[in-house]
Amino acid sequence: MMASPDRMPLPRDFFDRPVLEVAPDLLGRTLVRETADGPIELRLTEVEAYAGEVDPGSHAFRGRTPRNDVMFGPPGHAYVYFTYGMWHCLNLVCGPEGRASGVLLRAGEIRVGAELARKRRFSARNDRELAKGPARLATALDVDRALNGTDVCAGPGHPLSILTGTPVTKAQVRSGPRTGVGGDGATHPWRFWIDGDPSVSPYRAHAPRRRRT
Repeated sequence: MMASPDRMPLPRDFFDRPVLEVAPDLLGRTLVRETADGPIELRLTEVEAYAGEVDPGSHAFRGRTPRNDVMFGPPGHAYVYFTYGMWHCLNLVCGPEGRASGVLLRAGEIRVGAELARKRRFSARNDRELAKGPARLATALDVDRALNGTDVCAGPGHPLSILTGTPVTKAQVRSGPRTGVGGDGATHPWRFWIDGDPSVSPYRAHAPRRRRT
């Protein structure tokens, strides 16, 4: 039996486009995480675009390193990084190989497997907060560096996959500055979210670190 149209994996060429096209087009899509305890499915509601070596806010701004190597590879793969010594964040590589652009998955609504997500996000006050923010999203879906480089176009049965879902209309999409990005990239309106969705995370401007005196 063929899968319904909204359950079809997004093809590689979906991701092989400019990052500012891919990012808003991911809203409403379904992210599936297959765990040992069962699947968790999330409807993407907020993302941020990072344009590689031309973007001061990107991990790839200063070139290729062992940490960001996946970003320079083929599109449609996961880039997972560890930050602040405690949190993981999940990104999707896009654009042509060698360009290092990617989309940070900032927030989503868990529609399948909420009971599994609650075990990892026990501090969430309600289900709308389970994946409200990039670190929370990764924690709820049990995403860590072991999934770095995972092919999200491989389809059902793989650790991570992106399904067609129900893409939103342009009228539903809002954009603004990225959260926590400073310097020359602070004003880029490269954060995209579904207007009015309760799972979208609050915006926080970049706060420069103060030197100790």
